[in-house]
Amino acid sequence: MDCTSIYKFRLYVAGDAQNSVQARANLQALCDTHLAQRYEIEVIDVFREQMRALEDGVFMTPTLLKLEPLAERRIVGTLNQTGDVLLALGLPPG
Repeated sequence: MDCTSIYKFRLYVAGDAQNSVQARANLQALCDTHLAQRYEIEVIDVFREQMRALEDGVFMTPTLLKLEPLAERRIVGTLNQTGDVLLALGLPPG
């Protein structure tokens, strides 16, 4: 893995629903801890941008898409199991 890669994430949320708020906080903490200054997070509220969610095949929230570096990954949920999330995103644990 290239240590200079910028990780690009798109997080689909449903407004200020508790699960969405939790997913945002968990993703921010994970990125701050494991990808310090090497990430970009785009948050999409499905209430405001329904077509965008449909175009990406997002039917549940919260849903996280890892866009870069390839390979793309998709995780549904609050992202509270850090070890599992790191593994699913193809990132080294710890």
